Amino acid sequence: MVTSSPSYVRLVRASAWYDLVVTAGFMTPWTYPLLADALSLGGGPTGPMTVLYANLMGSVVMVWALLRAVRPLPLYGLFDGVARALFASWQAYALAHGGPRVLWAFLAVEAVLGVVQLAPWLRRKALRNLSGNPLRTRPETP
Repeated sequence: MVTSSPSYVRLVRASAWYDLVVTAGFMTPWTYPLLADALSLGGGPTGPMTVLYANLMGSVVMVWALLRAVRPLPLYGLFDGVARALFASWQAYALAHGGPRVLWAFLAVEAVLGVVQLAPWLRRKALRNLSGNPLRTRPETP
């Protein structure tokens, strides 16, 4: 199966490392204000609930990224591709409603990583090779 290839597994791991680097600053109430200022995100509300939501998002993404970095299973690439499609959608929505221009860079990376992680799953051959078990967690052996 294409998604079991070493290059696909490396892609899943690389996307995890990208997330670890980009998201770390959102994880705590002490680092988020510094990151928001650095990215010029500080113009909006920065009350306790905004910081809480940023920290929740950062914490969940960090745990998800650590899982993929340590154990980059092909199935995780599928789920990460879906998550990136969602993130890219929300980033596009924010940009359409006056979000900061720096979001364009993040949107581009999310879209590219989402497409390359989802593409093998969307091919007819990959879907046929699931053998009725889409939640298989170990790659097939040739």
